Amino acid sequence: MIRTPVSASYPATRLRRTRAHGWSRAMHRETVLTPADLIWPLFVTSGNGVEEPVASLPGVSRWSVDGIAKRAREAVQLGIPCVALFPNTPGDARSDDGAEAYNPDNLMCRAINAVRQACGNDIGILTDVALDPYTTHGQDGLVGTDGYVVNDATVAVLVDQALNQAEAGADIIAPSDMMDGRVKAIRMALEMGDYPNVQIMAYAAKFASAFYGPFRDAVGSGDRLAGDKKSYQMDPANGDEALREIAMDIAEGADSVMVKPGLAYLDIIYRAKEAFGVPVFAYQVSGEYALIEAGAAAGVGDRDALMMEKLIGFKRAGCSGVLTYHAPQAARLLGG
Repeated sequence: MIRTPVSASYPATRLRRTRAHGWSRAMHRETVLTPADLIWPLFVTSGNGVEEPVASLPGVSRWSVDGIAKRAREAVQLGIPCVALFPNTPGDARSDDGAEAYNPDNLMCRAINAVRQACGNDIGILTDVALDPYTTHGQDGLVGTDGYVVNDATVAVLVDQALNQAEAGADIIAPSDMMDGRVKAIRMALEMGDYPNVQIMAYAAKFASAFYGPFRDAVGSGDRLAGDKKSYQMDPANGDEALREIAMDIAEGADSVMVKPGLAYLDIIYRAKEAFGVPVFAYQVSGEYALIEAGAAAGVGDRDALMMEKLIGFKRAGCSGVLTYHAPQAARLLGG
């Protein structure tokens, strides 16, 4: 609903009055950001005691399972309610069919177990459902003989992957593959598998973006990717289609939806919140994060100020929360 601002004319109304002091600005602030609005994406790698800095993501590392558990404990201390896990699967465990995705002893499942043992139920565990970290070709699904990523056969594998993660202890299943019908299939499988309280946060409007490069480096799929993902990820020019995707995922059983990337798609976030009234999350993706870090390093502006202004922008657009690699830094600034 669009409201027309009503106010007296100057000088009866001086809008600067409420901006004159810090206490007043705080009291009149319309949008509030807290550590509880943040989800921290973490990259899992093999080994023990391993930290591998990601060159294209300054300040971000891949961690072995023991390191992931430590990061999760840090998140709890900072008031961050949820971590999102993404595996860098070893090359010898990748295959054309991505079968490692439903191996109960894969990196993802071991990381889930480690976080649960370290933190109990004090933190939520969000897990990515897509095949790109597990395939030799770097696509999110199974590839047919003609090179096209097939839909229905991929959905069947995604269901197995989701159940594998639920059995390991995931709290939120987040399908990021953009296959048609996968939310309904996963929801039905979770219900039938006696996991009725496992949430689905659907990557409902995931665009074929140029901002994903550092993420693909982090999970080791970038240099493997054969072709592009435009046959399943969305055209950045399409807003109405994004609303259709979101509506379908809600109807199929998503508890919340995600728009990815975030900053270039604030209009989609706003429209989704206005149209559906469901929890909408944004993923401030790797390229967005890297631009802030590069800009700060180049003297464009203060890093913390740039970071916080963008995060508050997501909240103002209607986000219930934001997946961001800046989560621990932001939480510290917010007093978590």
